[in-house]
Amino acid sequence: MKRIGCLVLAAVPVVAMGVFYVLGPDDADSGAANGPSVSQELKDAKARASGASKRSEDEQVLADAPPGLAAPAAKELAQKIVSSAENSTLDWRTAYGSVEDIGDGCGYTAGVIGFCTATHDLLALVENYTKAHPGNGLETYLPALRKVDGSASHEGLDPGFPAAWKAEAKLPAFRAAQDTERDRVYFDPAVRLAKLDGLGTLGQFVYYDAMVFHGPGIDGDGFYVLRDRTREKAKPPAEGGDEKAYLAAFLDVRRAAMKQRKATLDTSRIDTAQRRFLADGNLDLRTPLVWSVYGETYRVP
Repeated sequence: MKRIGCLVLAAVPVVAMGVFYVLGPDDADSGAANGPSVSQELKDAKARASGASKRSEDEQVLADAPPGLAAPAAKELAQKIVSSAENSTLDWRTAYGSVEDIGDGCGYTAGVIGFCTATHDLLALVENYTKAHPGNGLETYLPALRKVDGSASHEGLDPGFPAAWKAEAKLPAFRAAQDTERDRVYFDPAVRLAKLDGLGTLGQFVYYDAMVFHGPGIDGDGFYVLRDRTREKAKPPAEGGDEKAYLAAFLDVRRAAMKQRKATLDTSRIDTAQRRFLADGNLDLRTPLVWSVYGETYRVP
């Protein structure tokens, strides 16, 4: 389907050009009063073709890249490292049923990657899960989840929502739904973009952890804002830059954003984890690994 779509888009400029020469320049301009000129249509068609060509190039880059963090063992390792910072344990699967308000202004934080009632991802998870599994134990909370989306409010959620979440999390279908939403919103976009930037497995993890913590936003200190700030300081490897220098710049930018959010915020997930891997030159994120978060030391043999 992807290749067919690219071919169709690529053909558009040829068709448009043919129309232009059949009508002639004067005829094309005379149609401006009745709608877009053929000249404008040509520009639009070329823009679409250019976009299709870029997408095709990106897909080829991704196809040629090694699995990196998407390899099963590396992905499992990534979940462990993130969990050490998010849940203070390497056993990330224990988080499916977690749900609490940690007082950060995001309402309830719940599940395997910290979905929040204030940041839309929890709402999207429950909506998608309900489409596949109508009548589930969280469906009755959808009106309340839509109402509190974007705020720290618990209106309509207390007192039953936490218990309902914990109960639903015992079901394999809901755990699978959490994995799917985590990958769709956080893991897959982070790994994809890191590969397009020419980053190896460590860089892909650095992007993923930032995506989880800061969210896939384009304002404030969202992930894409941090990436743009970094690119003002250093070139990614895909543009001829040095990988270690680029990652160091990204971590600098991210750490500054975390401190700007809250001066006392613990940044050890960067300082004594990701920077440690980078200082060791472990761009492939090879095991064994040793790192510290919040004063606790973790090891993966």
